[in-house]
Amino acid sequence: MLIVTEVLELESTYKLEIVDITRNINAAIAESGVRKGLVNIYSKHSTSGIFINENESGLLEDFMDVIQLIIPMTGNYQHNRIDNNADSHLRSFIIGCNENIPFKDASMSLGTWQSVFFLEFDGPRSRQITITIIGE
Repeated sequence: MLIVTEVLELESTYKLEIVDITRNINAAIAESGVRKGLVNIYSKHSTSGIFINENESGLLEDFMDVIQLIIPMTGNYQHNRIDNNADSHLRSFIIGCNENIPFKDASMSLGTWQSVFFLEFDGPRSRQITITIIGE
């Protein structure tokens, strides 16, 4: 069994942003030499998220609209007394900060239309995504 870890460095541009990182993850898997196994994608930031869904521009816009409707930027959030970004933490809490995906032949076993996304909820910032590849 092999375990390979790589860190993907990202620079977000906007307060709210969705970044497709599928290509980066597949490249990390291919470079690792691991042919089949499981890849974990983890954002170590509590104001960001990782998720899998279809990479269709209308759907991604809908997602941004819904997340802002469910958890608006303005609100009577207790955490805002500290650093005024409670909405970002709450969005991360709902979405989650990691995904585990099986892979084979150095490519993730995603559905036809699926992609892996990084979500920025408190940008712009420098971010690190840990990619851990486990397999043989």
